[in-house]
Amino acid sequence: MESNALPCGDKLVLRGLSFHGFHGAKPEERKLGQKFVVDIDAWMDLATAGKTDHLSDTVSYTAIYDIVKEVLEGSPHNLLESVAQKIAITTLTNHKEIFAVRVKVEKPHVAVQGPVDYLGVEIHRRRSDLSG
Repeated sequence: MESNALPCGDKLVLRGLSFHGFHGAKPEERKLGQKFVVDIDAWMDLATAGKTDHLSDTVSYTAIYDIVKEVLEGSPHNLLESVAQKIAITTLTNHKEIFAVRVKVEKPHVAVQGPVDYLGVEIHRRRSDLSG
């Protein structure tokens, strides 16, 4: 079995991407929607971009942002696990330069009996996960 350790090295970092979506297993979540916050790390070699200073030698943050926006504001999913998986696989599929991603999806407004900052999921996917 492949190691779950995160890769080392260069990565693109996107933090606190916030969207209103209609994901959840409860009817009221599907009807009213709620806020979701996403963090992403996308591992890729950034050395060439660092030398050339050309956007064509990296992946634009907006390209990844657009994937997250499309998934979060798109068709409802029952589970955050499914939302995170779709973001991760779409990112890896659309951007061959990226060899691993970490996707964290937070639900800041949840009905639990006590104070909480957020509940959510965090997944790690590698390019090698696409073949399985």
